[in-house]
Amino acid sequence: MSADQLTTHCRDIASRSRSAAIELASIPAEQKAACLRAAARLIRADAQAILTANAKDLAAAPGFGLTEAATDRLRLDTDRIEGIAAGIEAVAALPDPVGEVIETNTRPNGLEVRKVRVPLGVIFFIYESRPNVTADAAAVAIASGNAVILRGGKEAAHSSRQIVTCVRQALTETGLPVDCVQLVDVADREAVGAFLQFDDLIDMTIPRGGEALIRRVCSEAKMPVLKHFSGNCHVYIDKAADLAMAEQILIDAKCQRMGVCNAAESLLVHADVAAAVLPPIAAGLEKRGVELVGDAASREILPTIGSATEADFATEFLGPKISLAVVHSIDEAITHINRFGSRHTDAIVTSDSAAADRFAARVDTAVVLVNASTRFNDGSELGLGAEIGISTDKLHARGPCGPRELTTYKYVVRGTGQTKS
Repeated sequence: MSADQLTTHCRDIASRSRSAAIELASIPAEQKAACLRAAARLIRADAQAILTANAKDLAAAPGFGLTEAATDRLRLDTDRIEGIAAGIEAVAALPDPVGEVIETNTRPNGLEVRKVRVPLGVIFFIYESRPNVTADAAAVAIASGNAVILRGGKEAAHSSRQIVTCVRQALTETGLPVDCVQLVDVADREAVGAFLQFDDLIDMTIPRGGEALIRRVCSEAKMPVLKHFSGNCHVYIDKAADLAMAEQILIDAKCQRMGVCNAAESLLVHADVAAAVLPPIAAGLEKRGVELVGDAASREILPTIGSATEADFATEFLGPKISLAVVHSIDEAITHINRFGSRHTDAIVTSDSAAADRFAARVDTAVVLVNASTRFNDGSELGLGAEIGISTDKLHARGPCGPRELTTYKYVVRGTGQTKS
């Protein structure tokens, strides 16, 4: 289609989303929850069709140049489909944030002032090739009373289309506006640019994918953008750490799933325990095929590993590589993380509560974990049911973004005839 036709087509989608959002904003909580439960039921019932669609995406994956990690994120099986359905049900079970009275006060003139939580409106969501994200985003949007325009990667087009078909059937069954969930049906990259101009119809854009995509969205979008550029996550092993626990946490944080944004990419170890803990950790990582690169102090302990550059310390590897550094104080660890980190997820392993508190207060990050794997920075793990993304911004939301994070507020003021004059 021509550029003008593309713009018209995209604007029509956004306009229908705006109309749906206005209607959805006043839908009762139980009706939204019923819709999500229906979507989970339909996805389970449609599992074979979803797997068939996913097989088409997997067959095309080599032609798109997907890495092994990216292909794994794309792949569905019966367990993963059950996980998708269970995640939607978990969102359905959450309290409805819409209509919550955040605070209230009565003015001397009798005006009752209420600060009430309301949906953002229309979300334009651009995301990578992960079919489960399609379901998560739709569920979080519906639960928070928002319409969502889904623009998934072409690599997962068949899988996403089948999942959205189930969600839209659930919307129809339960009487919700069907256009509150729309999947962009145009593969043209220029469609993204068109949507980013519709600040009169779209309230927020959320890009979830590679850094190049996110920077493009930030540069072109006329509406607010909720984002994180990268997940350069750290684990710091303090001098007061339980070293067996530290080894277990680091191996899990790095190796449980390497191609995700909350996997550990850098390990910092206090000099007092480095000689004791680094050799077993290195052995565990190398057993799992992870390449280690380190600073001079870590290479004195592990002479066979590579030399880490400043670029290594700043890199989200999303694969079998990790950077190491030995530090001489918790403050040196904090300084290193604040310099090289991406404000996503950072963990400390320590039995010293004062050290844990200092780390939590001074590391500039969305999520701090104490004595736990970075892999727990996840909407479902933190009780949000699911997430539409993990924000490293400080406005409007930070960390995993579930239904509550897709709301804002308005003031509702009730009077009995008060006037200023």
